[in-house]
Amino acid sequence: MAAESAVPSLHRQGASVVWRIVKPLIAIAAFLALWELAPRFGLVDEVFLPPFSVVAEAFVELVVNGQLWEHLSASLSRALTGFAIAILVAVPLGVAIAWYKPVAEFLGPILELFRNTAALALLPVFILILGIGETSKISLVLYASTFPILLNTISGVRTVDPLLIKSARSLGFSPLRLFQKVVLPAAVPTIFTGVRMAAASSILVLIAAEMVGAKAGLGYLITASQLNFQIPNMYAGILAISLVGLTFNGLIVAVERRISRWRPTH
Repeated sequence: MAAESAVPSLHRQGASVVWRIVKPLIAIAAFLALWELAPRFGLVDEVFLPPFSVVAEAFVELVVNGQLWEHLSASLSRALTGFAIAILVAVPLGVAIAWYKPVAEFLGPILELFRNTAALALLPVFILILGIGETSKISLVLYASTFPILLNTISGVRTVDPLLIKSARSLGFSPLRLFQKVVLPAAVPTIFTGVRMAAASSILVLIAAEMVGAKAGLGYLITASQLNFQIPNMYAGILAISLVGLTFNGLIVAVERRISRWRPTH
């Protein structure tokens, strides 16, 4: 009897696992089906919005001839460099601002000024000062990525449960040990929220910068394809950006889970 009752239970568990995998894909499949069918049935102009299958063919062709990798590697190099520097700068700075009041009072006004200045508004300034080469693009990514990480780091450190801090101090924790064992682990989820926001911002501003002054990169690929009326290639570049964004987000979530293994999962 026990063995017989276990079989339906295993079937239910298997079906539940399959459904959890399939469910997020339903909306994507519906979107791609709409993309494929709308141009073919004349709901939109096929010249300006080719069917998904045509875009997929262009995507594969760009992969095979090496063009996509050339542009993708250029964009990834710029984005990852600026993004990594932003993490190295923003996390320690955010910790210092949140933990030491004099630092917050000194840096607060200037940070508020730049935080409310959009990165893309400063694109002409970066180009004028740093030129149209790699330095200006990496600097723009750095600027755009810094503030989401910085603000979330400040928020994460400042909102740590005071009872945790009091308990650790009552146990004789030194300030450094208190910070390592209590404050930083508690702030990790909020910090990673900022990191995920910064990853999206880095791709956004980089693509805009590559559309203005670049000879390689996904932004350049999209603009050049539009100007040459290679519309499937343009959409293939947009699709590549979406895949890069999804990959970035997935990697960051995986790292966060790895670091936060001590936290209960829901």
